[in-house]
Order: sequence, then C-alpha cells, then structure tokens
Amino acid sequence: MRVIAGTARSLPLKTIDGPETRPTTDRIKETLFNMLQMDVPGCRFLDLYAGSGAIGIEALSRGARQSVFVEHNPKAAQCIRENLEFTKLADRAVVMNTEVLTALQRLKGKNDVFDIVFMDPPYQDGAEPEVLRLLKDAGIADAGTLIVIEASLDNRFLWLEESGYHMERAKKYKTNQHVLIRMTE
Repeated sequence: MRVIAGTARSLPLKTIDGPETRPTTDRIKETLFNMLQMDVPGCRFLDLYAGSGAIGIEALSRGARQSVFVEHNPKAAQCIRENLEFTKLADRAVVMNTEVLTALQRLKGKNDVFDIVFMDPPYQDGAEPEVLRLLKDAGIADAGTLIVIEASLDNRFLWLEESGYHMERAKKYKTNQHVLIRMTE
C-alpha cells in the first residue's frame, strides 16, 4: 500500500496485521480520489475507522489542510502516527485513539464543520445510522459536507432519506462500494 498522488506520492504505508483492519486497495483508493479530486484541496477531512490512515493521508498529500483520524485500536493508531511522520504530514493531522461515537462527542462544538467525512466501519456492523445521526447532532457536518461510506455490496442504504441524508452517487467495485451522501437541506 502506498500514497497514490501529491506531496507524499509513491511513499509506502505501513498496515497492521490481523482482521481488525481492512486496507483499501491502491486501485480503489485511486478511483475514490478521482471522484473527490475537486473537493480535497484546502478541505478539512475526517477519517473515521481510520485503520492505517491511508485515506486521510492521501487527502493530506493531495492538499487537504487538515485530517482528523479516529481509530479505536491502539496498534492501528500508532501505525497512523508512524505513517504521518514518515510522509511528513503529521503537522496537519490529529489522531484520536478512541471509539468513533466517543470521538464525535468530543469534537462537538470544538471544531468547524468538516468538508469531507470518510467512514469505513466494519461491514455488517450497522454503525452507519448512529454515526450519521451524531455527525448531524455534533454540528461538525452540514449540507455542504460530503460523506463517503465504504460498505459491503449488499448494504443498500434504504434508510438514508428517513435519516435526513440523500445519496449523490454510489460506485460499486468487485467486493465493496463507496456511497457518497450529503445531508438533506
């Protein structure tokens, strides 16, 4: 796994072994950032369930002004810190080693709205509705925030509209999908 483009282009990234993380492949990451390329420069990026930090690091490398990484696993959080130091992007990053719901409560009222939120929760965990509710309640996302959810192919997101969100686009791959959503105004 490596950084695809930007200031840290081609630098390899560490990952942790084991079933706790599911790194996004370079090919899928490149496709994702092709969709986001106009939105990333200068943005505030929130990487939930960050794993190795590859997605938030890619955003920083491509010009995001800040990335906040939320990862509960201490080994993965340390891996993110090491990847940030290696890529020389640590000065624009914050790593929160805590559960996502706790992190969203801590961010409430302390930061401006994030421009892009990426979340890759464990598949079949069903965390998405609660995370989206907290994003809205915490005031760290608004109708302008682009939210990207990495999910299994069988997740149809039929509950989005009743939760106050709408789907802008879904990109399906062989094994998973990226769903791009925003709050309904």
